[in-house]
Amino acid sequence: MNLTRIVRYIFSGGTGFITNIIVLFSLVHFAHVHYLIASVISFISALVVGFIMQKFWTFRDRAVNRMHTQFVAFTLVATINLGINTLLMYTFVSLLGIWYLVAQVFAALLIAMESYFAYKKFVFSEPLREVRTI
Repeated sequence: MNLTRIVRYIFSGGTGFITNIIVLFSLVHFAHVHYLIASVISFISALVVGFIMQKFWTFRDRAVNRMHTQFVAFTLVATINLGINTLLMYTFVSLLGIWYLVAQVFAALLIAMESYFAYKKFVFSEPLREVRTI
């Protein structure tokens, strides 16, 4: 594992999280957008910021020819993670009786570890090269 990449990954994820909170708060409190609509917009904003930071900074992937495919894969991982987060929260809070904020921290840590490997292996990996036979 590359420690520098992991630090960049954590920073990029934190930036996405902060983007989500700032956009949500700004839309609700200053633009008077309904909180559910603001939540969707803030999620999409954080998704775009996270994708750009993970692609170009964390994983140093400069290629633009696969960006659309990578964004779809990134979004798929994020959507799967939303489901995993919901399942973990239910398990931790409803079944194990853990306080919801502590449960969210545990869930976020587990998902962050899983996501790093998913992004590295499936989203920002080198495309398979054609094998030449002589």
